[in-house]
Amino acid sequence: MAIRYDEIENAFFFVNMGQQYMHNAYLCKETGRIFYTSEMGDSDELPDDIDDPKYISIPHKNDLDLGKELVIEFASEFLPQELDRIYSIFRRRGAYSRYKELLSQKDLLDEWHKFEEERQKAALKKWCAENDIKIED
Repeated sequence: MAIRYDEIENAFFFVNMGQQYMHNAYLCKETGRIFYTSEMGDSDELPDDIDDPKYISIPHKNDLDLGKELVIEFASEFLPQELDRIYSIFRRRGAYSRYKELLSQKDLLDEWHKFEEERQKAALKKWCAENDIKIED
């Protein structure tokens, strides 16, 4: 059974809407159905056999090294002179908004979004392949 890539991507975005573990999505590899849960309420009812290996949790970006690691990779390539500042930014809360403010000042925000989108897509497709999830574009 193949699942559309955009369904996996939508579930990934849902999982990443808040702090890690606040929102979760589970894919049934047999049916392609995705179940959504949230600490904010309005969750799908999970199947009784959710612990069965046929269900897999959609990863958070940190599980795929798409958090701070991705920021550092981008900064190393596009802002090497600002690396110390970026490390400092990520030692405190609210780092992403300050990071994006810096990118905006340097006129690199669009480049960051393109870079992030490409890396996320590649990482999600790799995750699908590693977990025997057949996807269709």
